[in-house]
Amino acid sequence: QVQLVESGGGLVQAGGSLRLSCAASGSISSMNAMGWHRQAPGKQREFVATITSGGSTIYEDSVKGRFTISRDNAKNTVYLQMNSLKPEDTAVYYCVAKLRQILTWGQGTQVTVSS
Repeated sequence: QVQLVESGGGLVQAGGSLRLSCAASGSISSMNAMGWHRQAPGKQREFVATITSGGSTIYEDSVKGRFTISRDNAKNTVYLQMNSLKPEDTAVYYCVAKLRQILTWGQGTQVTVSS
């Protein structure tokens, strides 16, 4: 089973940018899809973005136009470029890999956006 390690989180002011990385222990090209979810304090984990093996992308409405998901199969890494960050983007961000019906999660990385 692939293992996922996220990095790139931190504290940023509103309007700033961060790039999250998700490094996989195995090949991500074999995965049906890779994605990002987030969980804010006191809230349920929610979908943020996904990218399929064919390169198609889907975004949650509130991040469209601000976040970009991408993948580098040679590096077995998925990225989430986050621009124009807002305080409501504050959350722990989790990387997820989907292979058929099996989901594998990373440990998460904290993103805090100050106003």
